[in-house]
Amino acid sequence: MRTLKNIIVFLAVFYSTIVFNAGPLHACTSAIITGKVTANGRPLLWKHRDTGQEQNRIEFFNKGKYAFIALVDSPDKDGVAWTGTNAAGFSIMNTASYNLKDDDVKEMDKEGVLMYKALEICGSLPDFEKMLDTLSKPMGVEANFGVIDAFGGAAYYEVNNHSWVKTDVNDPRVAPGGYLIYTNFSYSGRINEGMGYIRYQTATEIFGQKAVTGQFTPQWIFNNLSRSFYHSLLGYNLCDPEFSPENGRGWFIDQDFIPRKSSSCSIVIEGVKNGDDPLKTTMWTVLGYPPAGVCIPVWVQMGEKQPGLLIKRKQSDNSILCEWAVGLKNRTFPIKRGNGSRYMHFTQIYNTTGKGYMQQLRVLEDELFKIYDRTLSRLENEGLTGKKIATKEIEEMYKEISLHICEVYDRL
Repeated sequence: MRTLKNIIVFLAVFYSTIVFNAGPLHACTSAIITGKVTANGRPLLWKHRDTGQEQNRIEFFNKGKYAFIALVDSPDKDGVAWTGTNAAGFSIMNTASYNLKDDDVKEMDKEGVLMYKALEICGSLPDFEKMLDTLSKPMGVEANFGVIDAFGGAAYYEVNNHSWVKTDVNDPRVAPGGYLIYTNFSYSGRINEGMGYIRYQTATEIFGQKAVTGQFTPQWIFNNLSRSFYHSLLGYNLCDPEFSPENGRGWFIDQDFIPRKSSSCSIVIEGVKNGDDPLKTTMWTVLGYPPAGVCIPVWVQMGEKQPGLLIKRKQSDNSILCEWAVGLKNRTFPIKRGNGSRYMHFTQIYNTTGKGYMQQLRVLEDELFKIYDRTLSRLENEGLTGKKIATKEIEEMYKEISLHICEVYDRL
């Protein structure tokens, strides 16, 4: 498996550069990080989503065996989820694959339906494997599904219409660093096909630097991956001083960075240690274009009392926080005619004055994480997490952060 991965990276890293005018929109970047290398010993499941639907939101569901929270498109389709976690601590996400399909089945793109069903009925990795075996074929999918559970399970499943292959992230022979990265190809698929090789290499380099010390956290992922403008093939980072507006380089082509115009959210699901209460599982959520968004944590145990900034509004199917982030993104991509939409005015995001919206939101999010850490530490010390989660305290925290968030976005 490792040999195949190396061959793919070194022989096919240039493949995605030839699809500038025809790249797929469903092009996510993801990782599973085991508790062996995280700051608190809890596993992390990361999905940076790229899609043609830029508006999405969080929704709570309680109609199946397990209640769950999930990322859904706005406007939504019934029975479709794109990332989520349930009351059993089972969590799932996907990245589209483009080198697995080996048939002529036309009805595809059922990944969201499959994940919705899994969140309803699965409590563990074995449950998910049983579901894959028993679903009617063809399944209508070509994807890599990342899954963690409350029993220490952590794996990717490379799934096509009729079969699946499991990659165990706990296996040191497969993941010697304690993590695995997936973009838009499958290791068991056809070599030199698929997508996302440059993003894969970018994420690999960034993870590799951090892996020296370990201590991965959701906040580190958002700041160093979801909002990274490092380009591994070209060897530069747009946030470096040499790309300052004073050098006349305010515009750049939006190609093969992890955050792109098509990026619609970034989510890190923080699982639990084996044997711990699964309801402590936390879904750290950045809606909208990640450089223009901020993180809010959500829990299944909060039920319908999810933060108002992330859920459907009375006057719209959209999340207001997602709308704000998309609005800032549109400032960065203001050219609508011809190929203009492929060019980003990067100084809107980041500049030498420190007034780029990503820079201002970084200050806000640092303050938000201080509030999260303070509140959750207090609840943990008082034994009020999990099944005894202090709903009122969390609601008060949501009110407090909402004021801070609204104030900063009003200024932007």
